[in-house]
Amino acid sequence: MASSKVLIIYTGGTIGMIKDAVTGQLTSFNFDHLYDHVPELKRLNVDLDSVSFENPIDSSEIKPEDWQKIASIIENKYDDYDGFVVLHGSDTMAYTASALSFMFCGLKKPVIMTGSQLPIGIIRTDGKENLITAIEIAAAKKDSEAIVQEVAIYFEYHLYRGNRSTKFSATNFEAIQSPNYPVLASAGVEINYDWQELYRSKEDQLSVDTDFNTRIALIKLYPGLNFEIYKSIFDRATTDGIILETFGSGNAPSDPIFKKYCKDFIDQGGIILNITQCGSGSVLQGHYETSAVFNEIGVFSGYDLTTEAATTKMMMALNEKNKSKAGELLQNNCRGELTVK
Repeated sequence: MASSKVLIIYTGGTIGMIKDAVTGQLTSFNFDHLYDHVPELKRLNVDLDSVSFENPIDSSEIKPEDWQKIASIIENKYDDYDGFVVLHGSDTMAYTASALSFMFCGLKKPVIMTGSQLPIGIIRTDGKENLITAIEIAAAKKDSEAIVQEVAIYFEYHLYRGNRSTKFSATNFEAIQSPNYPVLASAGVEINYDWQELYRSKEDQLSVDTDFNTRIALIKLYPGLNFEIYKSIFDRATTDGIILETFGSGNAPSDPIFKKYCKDFIDQGGIILNITQCGSGSVLQGHYETSAVFNEIGVFSGYDLTTEAATTKMMMALNEKNKSKAGELLQNNCRGELTVK
C-alpha cells in the first residue's frame, strides 16, 4: 500500500523544544532532522515533510496574520499532501483551530493540530506520543478517502473537533477538553473513530477566506460589574462586535445603563453575541427574564459556542457588510461548531 504524504507545519511552542547540552536552555530544534529527535517516526508508513515558521513564536503571541500564514501554507500545498499536522503552543491552540476551521470551506483532508505540555527533548515528554499519533491520524484513510476531513486537535489520547475545543489545564497532560461535543477518536491499542461525529463538508471544492475583522471586544460579566467603566467598548467608532460571556444559560443583570449601552450599540449597526461563561452548556436566550431583554434589543444567541470559536467566528462574520447576514452566520452551524437549541 502506498504511503500517505503528510506535511508538518511548526509554528512554535513547547513541542518543538529541546535542551541545549551545553547551556541547558530550551531551544527550537531543526525539523529537517526530525527523525533524529523522534526515530520512532521511521516505523510509520508515512512520507513526511516539514516546514517551519522562519521565527517560531510562543502561542501567546499568535495573531490573525499567523492564522493566515498557516492557512496559506495548507492551501498552497493542499494537492501535494494527504494530510497536515500543525504544531502549535497549547495556550491558544483552540483559537487557531477555530479560526482555521472557519477559514477553510470544502476541506476534504485532515488538519490535525497538536502540541505538548513538556518539550519533546525532555525524557517524560508527552510530545512524542502526541506527534506520532497526530501524524497517524493525518495519514489515515478508508477506501482511499481521508477518515478525518476537518480541523481537529489531538492531545493526550483524544481527538477533538478544533472549534469545539478549549484549554482547561496548565499543568495536566490532558490539557484540552471539548465540553459540548463528543471526542472524534480515542487512541488506545487502536485508534477508534466515532464515525457519526466526524464532520463532512457539503462543498466539493476547497476555498479559503483569510479576512478577519479584529474590531471586537469580549466582556465577561461578574457580580458588581460597573458598566460605566466599559462605556468606551460600546463606541461604534472603534468596535464592530461585542461578545458577552454571561451567567448560566445566557443571563445578565437588569442594569439600565448596560441595557442602554447594548441597545444603542446595536441600533448603530453593531453586533452583540451572547455566550455562556460556564464550562459547558448552552445559552437559552429568553428562558429567564434576565435574558429576555436580549431578544428585545437584538442580541444574537451564541448557543454552545466556546469563547475561542465565538471570537474567531465573529472576526469572520463581521466581514459581511449586511448585519442580518452576519447575524445569520453567527447563529448557524457552519463547521460543526455549535448546536442550535
